Amino acid sequence: MASELLVVNGQIVTGDGSTIHDIGYVRVRGHQIVEVAAGSPNAAVDAIVINAAGCTVIPGVINAHAHGCIIGPSMPSGSKPVPATDVEYFRNRHLLCGTTTLLNVCGLALPDEIDGDGLSRHPLDIHVTTAHTPSNIRAAMEIDGEGLGDRHLMATIEAMIDAGAKALGEAGGGQTLGGGAQDYRFIPEAVLAATGVRLSPRWARRLKETILGRALDGDSAAPAEVLEEMIAECGLASIIEPKLLVQLIRKTVMPPVALSLEGLAEIAASCERFGLPSIFHHALPTARTLIALADRHPSARIVAAHANHPSFEPEECISYARELKKRGVVIDVSTLDCIITRWRNAPANIDLLVAEGLVDTLSTDFAGGDFDSILAAVHRMVQRRHLTLARAVALSTGNVARVFPELAGDRGLLAAGKRADIAVVESHNLARVRHLIVNGRLTLQNGMAKEAAFQDVAHQP
Repeated sequence: MASELLVVNGQIVTGDGSTIHDIGYVRVRGHQIVEVAAGSPNAAVDAIVINAAGCTVIPGVINAHAHGCIIGPSMPSGSKPVPATDVEYFRNRHLLCGTTTLLNVCGLALPDEIDGDGLSRHPLDIHVTTAHTPSNIRAAMEIDGEGLGDRHLMATIEAMIDAGAKALGEAGGGQTLGGGAQDYRFIPEAVLAATGVRLSPRWARRLKETILGRALDGDSAAPAEVLEEMIAECGLASIIEPKLLVQLIRKTVMPPVALSLEGLAEIAASCERFGLPSIFHHALPTARTLIALADRHPSARIVAAHANHPSFEPEECISYARELKKRGVVIDVSTLDCIITRWRNAPANIDLLVAEGLVDTLSTDFAGGDFDSILAAVHRMVQRRHLTLARAVALSTGNVARVFPELAGDRGLLAAGKRADIAVVESHNLARVRHLIVNGRLTLQNGMAKEAAFQDVAHQP
C-alpha cells in the first residue's frame, strides 16, 4: 500500500472562506490530511500522486439537507421508503458531484435504516436526523404515514440521538406544510384520482396558491373569476366544477398543517433541551412562526432550510432572512432544481440572498429528485461575482462543518488533522468533478468511480 497520497499543482481552496493557494498541494496519510501548503512537495517514492494542474482542490462537499438517500420512511410525511434502486441512484449522483458527507433529513427514519437490509454501505458518509415528536408524527399520519411502523411511532428524540442522529428535523416539510411536495406529488395524485388528468407541478402550485393563498391563510387567494380562467387554461374546465376542485385541494393540503406547525414548536423546544442543530422548513407559511420560535428559544441552534423557497417573492425571502439572522438563525439555501434544471423553480431567490450576503450554508434539498448539484450553484455564484471563490466554496464545506460539528466537525477544511475528504474540480467549471478522495481513499479518478473503493467500504463493519 502507498505510504501517502499527494494532490499537487492545483489551486487550493481550503474551505475557511478566505484562504487560497494559487498553486499548492495536499498530503494525505491514512484517513487524515497531514499537510496543506503552497508550492510543490517532496514525494515519497511509493506515493500516489494526483496531478491537479488546471484544477481547483477543495474539501469534499458536506450536504446537510438531502432526502432519498436511506432505506427508511421518506420525507416528513413518513411515506413509504424510496425504492432501493432510486436510493442508489441518488447516492451516486451526490458522490459524482463531489459530496462526501450527507445528512438525510426526512426525520422519521431510524439510524439503523440508513442502508437497511438491501443496500451495501456507500463511500458517501450518510447520517440521519430525528423529528420524532408527537405532532410531527401525527402530521405525517394525517397526510400519509404509510412508511411508519411501531418502532417509528414509539421513537423519541432522546433515543434517536443516543442511536446516532446528528441533528433534529426536518421540522415540517413540503408534504405537511403545503410546499413543493404537494405540487409534485399529493395535488397531482389527488386531481388524477378525481379527474383522470395529471397536473404538472407548476399547475398544481398555481392552483394551490390561487385557492389557498401563498401563505395558506386565504389572504392572497384569487377571486373566483381568476380561478375559473385558470381551470380552463389547465384543461380541467369540462371535467370538474370549480367548487369541487377547491374542496379537493383544500382537503389535500390543509389537514396536516396545524399539526406540523405544532411540530415546529416541539422541535424548537427539543433543540434547546438537547443542544443539537435543528433544521426547520422555512417558507412563507412558516416564516413568522420561525421568527417567533427564535425569539422564544434564543439558545436553540436553528437552521432555516431552503430560505430561497419558491413560496417567497424575492423581497420577502430577503426580509425574512434578515430578521432571522438578527436572531442568530443560520440561513441555508438549497439548489432545488433552480440552478440548471429549472423545471419547477427559478434562481432569482437564491441569487438575491447570496448577493445580499445573507447565506450561511448551501444544500440540495430534494425537489422531487430533480435537485441540481451543490457545485453547480457554487460555480454560478462565482461566475456571477456574487461571492469570491473562497467564500462560495465555504458555503458547502467549512461553514457546514461549523454549523453541524456533530456531523462534520472533523472535516470540511483542507487542514492538517482533518479527515481527508477532498474534491478536485475543473477550475473553469467547478461543477465538473475530476477526482474525489473520501476518508483518504481515492474514490473517483478521472470522473470514474473506483470499484475497489466501493467494495472496501461495503465490507467495513
